[in-house]
Amino acid sequence: MEQQLSANISRTIQTKLVLPPDTNHMGTIFGGTVLSYIDEIAAIAAMKHSKKVVVTASIDNVNFLSSAKVGDILILEGVVISTGRTSMEVYVKVECQNLETGNRTLNTTSILTMVAIDQNGKPFPVASVIPETEEEEALFKGAPLRKERRLLYKNANGTL
Repeated sequence: MEQQLSANISRTIQTKLVLPPDTNHMGTIFGGTVLSYIDEIAAIAAMKHSKKVVVTASIDNVNFLSSAKVGDILILEGVVISTGRTSMEVYVKVECQNLETGNRTLNTTSILTMVAIDQNGKPFPVASVIPETEEEEALFKGAPLRKERRLLYKNANGTL
C-alpha cells in the first residue's frame, strides 16, 4: 500500500519583517525578494513531506496581489498540495500585516513543483498527500490540469 501523509506534516509558516534593503524606489518590497522567500518556504515544506533534500523544478504561477512596505510583516505559509512519483506541488500564500492596525491582506500566491532527491542527486519517490482543508482539496483536484499544462509547455520546448 502506498504511503500517505497529511498535508499538515508539510505545513510551514514563516514571518519576515520588510526592511529598507528589501524595497524598491517606491518603498515597496521587491518582487524578487518575495520570490526568494516563496522558494525557501516551498523547499522547507517539501523537505518536511519527503524527508529528503529537494530542488525547485518549476514555479507555475506567481500572483502579486498587493504590495508590502517598510515596517510591514509578511506571513508566509507553504503546504504540499499534491504529489507525483518524486515531485510535490507546494502552494505558498503570503499575507501582509500592517504593524499599526494588525490588518492582514493577501499579498502573493504561488504554486511550485519541488522534486525530492537522494544523496546521489537522483529523484526519490515521495508519499502521496491527503488534503486537510477545503482550499487544499480544491488545489488537489486541480493538480492533473496543472501537470498537463506543465507537460505541454515542456514538450513544446518552452515556445507556448
